[in-house]
Amino acid sequence: MEISLHNQVAIVTGASSGIGSGIAKCLAAGAVVVVNHSSERSLEEAQAVLKEITDAGGNGITYQCDVSKEDQVVKMFQDVVSEFHTVDILINNAGIQKDAKFTEMTIDQWNAVIGVNLTGQFLCAREAIKEFLRRGIDPSRSKACGKIIHISSVHEIIPWAGHANYASSKGAIRMLMQTLAQEYGANKIRVNSICPGAIQTPINKDAWSTPEALGSLLTLIPYNRIGQPQDIGNLAAFLASDLADYITGTSIFVDGGMTTFESFSTGG
Repeated sequence: MEISLHNQVAIVTGASSGIGSGIAKCLAAGAVVVVNHSSERSLEEAQAVLKEITDAGGNGITYQCDVSKEDQVVKMFQDVVSEFHTVDILINNAGIQKDAKFTEMTIDQWNAVIGVNLTGQFLCAREAIKEFLRRGIDPSRSKACGKIIHISSVHEIIPWAGHANYASSKGAIRMLMQTLAQEYGANKIRVNSICPGAIQTPINKDAWSTPEALGSLLTLIPYNRIGQPQDIGNLAAFLASDLADYITGTSIFVDGGMTTFESFSTGG
């Protein structure tokens, strides 16, 4: 079996680093990839990701867009469609953390995380589905009319003290994903979520940057290694391909077994 994304265009939000960059590089083996980044500060990182893609023979562009801003999201999709004629794949990956004890969490911390992690996924999915429906099914591209992959987290089902805004956003993504899969299944639009566990990225550096921290983290992971962005990218490429044509409305956990609750392995 060979995963093919030939002749397709993928937007990957938050693709300048971490999980997003891993996904962008995996999709670029066949698709034209839009490497989204949120600000001028992340432009250099986005350009570095794009260079890796083009050096490997792939094709794509960088695009600055804050996914929590409706006007910017609308313009991004308009510009991408103008340049590449359509969009086939959306990877809703952009996400942030603003951690605090619940009684100390500010409304700004709450709104910032919900704005990027949840509202951003809503806005991008809405614009993607509009484009999928406009274009319709093109068998030369894919059996599906379009594919959306939400990047969620193990924390869509595991509570996380000190991260109420983040966990709430991820739990809501599950319902957003399933609702879209239900609403647009008849249109042959496939919508799924990938739920990473501990992945070695800058957003969680404190959890793996020292031997002590990494050792503590591994007590939660039966497979006894920290995940890599490519682990998520490999699954994203499969879910975006026709090999996954009958998979929609589901969350797939890529976590080394974290959701088996390793801490209970000796009886709790």
